[in-house]
Amino acid sequence: MASNTTPLLEISGLKTYFGTGNPIRAVDGVDLTIGDGETVCVVGESGCGKSMLARSILRIVSRPGNVVGGVMNFRRSDGTMVDLASLDPTGEEIRSVRGNEIAMIFREPMTSLGPVQTIGSQIMDAIRLHRKVGKREARDRAVEILRRVGMPRPEERLNAYPFQLSGGMRQRAMIAPALSCNPRLLIADEPTTALDVTTQAVILDLIKELQAESGMAVLFITHDLGVVAEIADNVAVMYLGRVVERSDVDGIFHDPKHPYTRGLLRSIPRLGIHVGEDLDTIEGMVPNPLNRPGGCSFHPRCREAVAGLCDKFDPRRTDLPDGSQVRCLLHEQVPSVVHLAGGRK
Repeated sequence: MASNTTPLLEISGLKTYFGTGNPIRAVDGVDLTIGDGETVCVVGESGCGKSMLARSILRIVSRPGNVVGGVMNFRRSDGTMVDLASLDPTGEEIRSVRGNEIAMIFREPMTSLGPVQTIGSQIMDAIRLHRKVGKREARDRAVEILRRVGMPRPEERLNAYPFQLSGGMRQRAMIAPALSCNPRLLIADEPTTALDVTTQAVILDLIKELQAESGMAVLFITHDLGVVAEIADNVAVMYLGRVVERSDVDGIFHDPKHPYTRGLLRSIPRLGIHVGEDLDTIEGMVPNPLNRPGGCSFHPRCREAVAGLCDKFDPRRTDLPDGSQVRCLLHEQVPSVVHLAGGRK
């Protein structure tokens, strides 16, 4: 779905592959738009390419992975447009964007924070890399950022190592360097994973508060549809490296178009379930990227798949009248599709 705000980042046909010959297509033609001050949530099962999409934007894909196609137009703070996909991953220009105008909160703070450096030194390094300030000013800035993210006694925590902090404090310490240079786009890769619900709520409130203060856009990657309902403006549902549905948050929850989206929503635990009643699930697993099914990649698990159609034809992106977008043959305006699907929409 198109953003209602001025586009900050426009991704078109992004492809990130690993290997050559028969490569692993981790990201396979993703289209996505993020507007100023907007929160876009990316959802899907593990292995669908969500984190690889985030790493592709920052150009930090590990070898042998590489961005092999597509365009990522990013509007910089001076108003100029730059195609991130065309930049050298180790070049000066992408380094001036990474951590400065686009920052990322990584998934697991215990492994993402350097274990032999104090929290303060890691935040100060991020500040001094992009800002011409001395050590004292960087330290004062680091203390202020830690205080801003709700870290108790920030002057003391500045000298602490990651292993000396609780899970919630480590997550705050991960958020701090990401915010140290007031980014225009914050990528949050499952920032509340493995946290208790109370700490999770505090982290989400913190991100929303900081977003309201600075006007930054947020690309939020999560498995938790409850979080999506709370914070999202628009939602992109990914499956096996592709965005299979894009819509605003109301459309995703009240009028989902893709069978995969409907399956995810059915899998949410709900009040009123009877004792002994099994939770509805999506049968099967996400396929191995090296052994993709023919036709629609979701058809082996789809309750609405049409034999002879969904297993043979790869669906194109369809723009629907309500502004949402979907990759599903049941929505393509082809007479044979409508007939075989019994007119389902």
